This record gives sequence, C-alpha cells and structure tokens, in this order.
Amino acid sequence: MVDADREFDIVLYGATGFVGKLTAEYLATTATGPGARIALAGRSADRLLAVRESLGPQAQSWPLITADASQPSTLADMAARTQVVVTTVGPYLRYGEPLVAACAAAGTDYADLTGETLFIRRCIDTYHKQAQDTGARIVNSCGFDSIPSDLTVFALYRQAQRDGTGELEDTNFVVRRFAGGVSGGTVASMTELAREASLDPEARRLLNDPYTLTPDRAAEPELGGQPDARWRRGREIAPELDGYWVGAFAMALPNTRIVRRTNALLDYPYGRRFEYAEQMSVGRSIAAPVAAAMATGGNVATMGLGSRFLNRVPRGLLERVLPKPGTGPNEQTRERGHYTVETYTTTSGGARYRATMSQQGDPGYKATSVLLAESGLALALDRDKLSDLHGVLTPAAAMGDALLERLPAAGVSLEVSRL
Repeated sequence: MVDADREFDIVLYGATGFVGKLTAEYLATTATGPGARIALAGRSADRLLAVRESLGPQAQSWPLITADASQPSTLADMAARTQVVVTTVGPYLRYGEPLVAACAAAGTDYADLTGETLFIRRCIDTYHKQAQDTGARIVNSCGFDSIPSDLTVFALYRQAQRDGTGELEDTNFVVRRFAGGVSGGTVASMTELAREASLDPEARRLLNDPYTLTPDRAAEPELGGQPDARWRRGREIAPELDGYWVGAFAMALPNTRIVRRTNALLDYPYGRRFEYAEQMSVGRSIAAPVAAAMATGGNVATMGLGSRFLNRVPRGLLERVLPKPGTGPNEQTRERGHYTVETYTTTSGGARYRATMSQQGDPGYKATSVLLAESGLALALDRDKLSDLHGVLTPAAAMGDALLERLPAAGVSLEVSRL
C-alpha cells in the first residue's frame, strides 16, 4: 500500500515531451497550494530545467528527477518517492513496461495515455496480481483515449442506478463533433501495435476479441461480434440521430475493450447483457453514407492490410515520414480544437438515456493533458473517493466517482439526460 508520507504526490514522467509539457503547464496553474507536491521527471536534466523555467513562479520549487526506461533502477527510485506517477512516455509497447514494473513493485499508483491494447493486456498478465498485493493502482488510458468512453458509460450506469431503471443493455458511443489533429505519439503507438499484430497471430486474435482485456474470458457473455468497424443509419442507435449516418471511429478498438473491462472489474454492474459499440457521426448530407462507408473501410484497412504493410517497411523509414512523437500543433490550433461525444443506452427496464461529454481543446493534446493531469490529481488527492480496487485498472473502475466530481471544474462538461 502506498505510503502517504512519501516525498511527492505526483511525479510527471516525460515532462519534456509535447503532451508532457502541456500536462506540466496545466498542473502548474491548477495544482498550486498545500497538498500538491509535484516533481518533473525525464531523461535530460537540462531539458527538465528548461521546462520548469517556462512554467512560471508557481512551479520553480518543483524538484527535477532524472530517470530513463533503459535504466530500470532509476525508475524504481523514482516510483518509491511518490504516491503517483503520471507518464506520457510512449509508444508504451516499446518503452512502457519498466515503469509499470517499478510502480507495481513499489505500491505506487500510475496513470498513462496508452491506447495500445496489447500493452494493457501485457500489464494485466504480468503485473495485475503484484499490484493487487502491493496496493498499486495501474490505470491505463487516462486521456481522450479512453476517459470519454469509460466515464460516459459509468455516468449512465450511475443515473440508471439512482432511477432504478435496470441494467444497461444496448449502448452506443457516438462522436458528434471533433476538431483536432492526431499526435505523433498516437501515430507511433498505432504503428507499433499494427506491427506487432502483423508478426504475431496470437496478437491478432487478441485484437479481434471484444473482451481482450477481460479479467476472466470464460465469465464473459457471448453477445455476438460487437464489431468495431461498421456503418449504419443514426436512427438505428437512437431516434435523436434520425437523418444522420455513422461510421467507424478510429479508436473504437481500445476504447471498447476498456469499457468492457470496467464492467468486469466492478463485477458487472452494467449487466450481463451490456453491449457496447463506438461510432462517429459523418453528417446527414447526400454524401454521408459514402463517408460512413469510407471511414469504416479505412479503419478495417489500418489494422488489417495496414499491419501487414507496416511489417514490410523498415522502422527507420517509417520514423522519417510519420509525425514524430513529442511533436504537435501550435497553440492557436490546440486552443481551437474541441470534441463532443454522446453515449446512448437502453436499460433492461426500457428507459433510454444519453450522456453528453464535451471539452474545449485539441483532443489529442490540450484536452488529453487536462484529463491526464486530473486523473493524477484524483489518484493523489481524492483517495477517499477512489474505489477499493487495486491492480491494473481502468479510469472508471479506479476513480469513476472522483472524476465525475472533479472534471467539471476543469472545463469538462458531462451531462446525463433521460430521453
């Protein structure tokens, strides 16, 4: 169990990267005052110093820690000094495991940004039991992937529970509005995931299983394929979407697995008939059906033919032509970005609900840095509001109620309405 008398509440690892700097900036403006003991960590002391100097007077007393994934002992020392490690260092399949190992061994809570399903599965298989024993919470996917997905479903469950309208059944997440780019880190993560899938038949099998991340595969209900890539009319999801078309959402694969793992970790409060899918709205114009089909086809190709193609391309060549991790758009572009998602559900009692979540800021950069920082703050400062679970967890399973309470003050709107 983590020692509350440790030197720091939060160590931000990867603070010199693009999203790391944004997370540091957010913490510097929101986590001031007593009870927010923060340190910055990364490979280069000089770059850490430059980041700290850019943050203003409120962060100038933050200690700097030099740590590197290639030197596990530095990660172990770092983890032992803090209640929580927040990390932006990916691709996680390549760089993430040593830090998870250090936190699981030290009983230190951990939050990351990964959308790499195979990495999360590896964490579960290797570190879940150890983290349970030491009292660590290893919480994956604390950015735009997958907090909007996980938290909107959790909010729907809480409302249905209060209303006494039964368990969740057919549930659909729909991206209604989205403005922003794809980060270099996300591209690198997806490239790494596709490459591993191309080399390993077992990895491909896991990615095709809707319950990839379940604690107990045999305990899951067989509800059909629950496909990650499909296009259809919006009215098939809810009458409120009549006239719209929806297609595949690029991050449906990791997000859906996170949501289903939450249900299992919490002992199926959503129900045994809970079906979940994710889509994105492509509008209602005459071209919308074509756009929906193209989005779905592109998603299939990325993890199908795309993975085989990536296996034939030298890694060095890909790294030269794809967006680089640690890079991103300028401030004006980040500020103009935004997203709105709607999650619809029908309960076993016949009630229908919609959860709407929206946030200003580029989803992959500014919005993600806020969600990650608030996750770290919840783990560090809201410990009386966290669940009793330990091990490799999801955002909602670890801190669902704490995040529902914390995020509105961070500019994240989440409302549930009965339809």
